[in-house]
Amino acid sequence: MSDRGTTKGFAVLSAAGMMVKVLSLLYIPFLKGIITDEGYGIYGAAYSVYVFIFVITNSGIPVAISKLISELTAIRNYKDALKSFKISRFFLMIIGIFMTVMMIIFAKPLSKLVHYEKAYLSILALSPAILFTSIASSYRGYFQGWGNMVPTAVSQVIEQIANTIFSLVFASILIKYGVEAGCAGGTIGTSLGAFFSAAYLMIYYERHKKIKVPKGYNELEVERYSTEEIMKKIAGYGIPITIAVGMTYAGNLIDVGNTKARLMAGGLPDAYASTLYGYLVKYQQLINVPIAIVTSLAVAILPAIASAAILNDRKAVRDKIMYAFRICFLVAIPSAFGLALLSKEIFYMLKFGEGAFLMLYGSIVLVLMSIMQIQTTILQSVGKLYTATIYSIIGIIFKIAANYYLIAIPEINILGAVYGSIIGYIIPILLNNMMIRKTLKVKVRLFRTSIKPLISSLFMSTVVYGTLKVLLTALKFIESGYTKNAIATIISIMVGAYAYVFSLVLTGGISEEDLNHIPSKFKKIMPSFLLKRIR
Repeated sequence: MSDRGTTKGFAVLSAAGMMVKVLSLLYIPFLKGIITDEGYGIYGAAYSVYVFIFVITNSGIPVAISKLISELTAIRNYKDALKSFKISRFFLMIIGIFMTVMMIIFAKPLSKLVHYEKAYLSILALSPAILFTSIASSYRGYFQGWGNMVPTAVSQVIEQIANTIFSLVFASILIKYGVEAGCAGGTIGTSLGAFFSAAYLMIYYERHKKIKVPKGYNELEVERYSTEEIMKKIAGYGIPITIAVGMTYAGNLIDVGNTKARLMAGGLPDAYASTLYGYLVKYQQLINVPIAIVTSLAVAILPAIASAAILNDRKAVRDKIMYAFRICFLVAIPSAFGLALLSKEIFYMLKFGEGAFLMLYGSIVLVLMSIMQIQTTILQSVGKLYTATIYSIIGIIFKIAANYYLIAIPEINILGAVYGSIIGYIIPILLNNMMIRKTLKVKVRLFRTSIKPLISSLFMSTVVYGTLKVLLTALKFIESGYTKNAIATIISIMVGAYAYVFSLVLTGGISEEDLNHIPSKFKKIMPSFLLKRIR
């Protein structure tokens, strides 16, 4: 894919990812208002079960589809490219049906496993989503293999819109039958959203089939692959990815039951333990908004590392790795500062209720998650698939152990989960860094790379804090505390964004090369004097 295509793909995916994450945040206060804080804890537990089964089903094969189609079409092997897609789609459909049935059968044991027996109905309601997402994932892998990110982006937005609407509707209808039923209603939207997403992708595929064998195409000129060879290729790449992602989410799933059990071991009643876990879910969903941008950046930039490594171009590998980390820090560090500084105001604006203290103490997790995501993708791109998995497992073990001890301490309680996450990310980050140095002979200077975004974030925080205080004082005439807070928070965020970019320009944190990866629409709203200074 060309640089321009990569930039366009990043722009489309990041825009869709942000829209999806924002929508998922906006409907939380309404859903929480319907099912209560206790219900939201139950809802979060059911979702943890669903997400684990989802990644086991859908994390590996779609990546394999994308990789195979990209490789085969590059050598004009159109028939095998289409064949690999159809084989993968069939596999995903069978796996999706099987996992859906298993989720239905074992819904009760799974709810007991995570110590949330009230989540049983919600797990049942989520089970059809596994089949629909499996179908959708196969088509997303197909289009991404062609470098067409638009169908994926549109389908994600459709899925979230449907999820938001139907979740609120069914939660409102079923809550009169109890909290368990209301939580189940809140998860029905996920299954319906996945259905509409899959339907859109299937229709788009039928109308915009990309793989067409040209007239006069001579099969003998191209090396063809047997069905068995294609299946081996799919498994060879898909299985390690599935294991790597699956183990991470397995740790999260264990963490669900571990968190509530240890809160209760610390002397908290069942209902309050569920409420505190609901705080943790809200905190995690909020930090996932900037993580969506980092994920899009990784997808758009990091594939180039693999080609440079194969060519043994050490300088290119180093440049691309450091560039990836620069982009990562440019997004993650200011996001962490902003979320920590405005934690109370953002929670109030989003009507999240209690739990802002988790963001105040735990925003550093956002940066650590971003670093580990980049490192893992680097290792996977150079064939160190199982190494990344092993390091992730080591981190999970330390996280669970830290959680087990810290959460049961009454003075720490739910903050122990945040501290456990910090420990659980730092350890694999250190191990990954050593492996990258050893394998690629590249010294990754993370601290040096983060200095300019760090300085700019400190400047931004000062400006944001001052702006917020001035606005809250100036808006005293507004009687509604919520309206006053929302206006002051939104304006402070906008001012902070400009202050951050301004500081980056002054410190040399943004280069002309960076501008090439910024969507043109964003550049239009940047002051001309800043653009001139960069160039």
